[in-house]
Amino acid sequence: MNPLLLSIILIPVIEIYLLIKIGSQIGAISTIILIFITAFVGIYYAKYEGLNTLKSGFMQLSKNETPAYEIISSAAIAFAALLLIIPGFATDVLGFLIIFPISRKFILSIFIKKFNFKREKKNNFIDGEFEDIEDDNDKKI
Repeated sequence: MNPLLLSIILIPVIEIYLLIKIGSQIGAISTIILIFITAFVGIYYAKYEGLNTLKSGFMQLSKNETPAYEIISSAAIAFAALLLIIPGFATDVLGFLIIFPISRKFILSIFIKKFNFKREKKNNFIDGEFEDIEDDNDKKI
C-alpha cells in the first residue's frame, strides 16, 4: 500500500483515538482548551523560530555563504506550524519536535542521511590546447 495513502488513513484514526482517550480522562472542555492552547503556543513559537532562522540566513548571506540549512529549516518550521494548526495531539507532538532547534537538527540529519544528498562539484572550465596563428592577410585589413 502507498505510504501516503496509509498516512492519510492512519493519522485521523490515531488523532480520533487520542482525542477520545484524553477527553475521557480530563473532560471534553479541557481537551478542546488544550487543543487551542497548543495551537496558539505552537504558532507563536513557530513565528519566533522562523524569525531566528531568517536572521541566521541573512547572516549567512552577509558572510557570502549559501544558507542551505536555513532554507531547509524554514520549510520544516512551516510544516511544523501546519501540524500544530491541525487539531490533535499526535500532530502537535510531531509539530513541537520539528519546531525545537535541537530535535529539528536531529530529524533533518536523519532525512539528509536517508536521501543522501550529495553535491557533485562541477568545474566551470574546459581543458584544451590552443595555438596562435599569425596570418599576414589579417594584418592588412
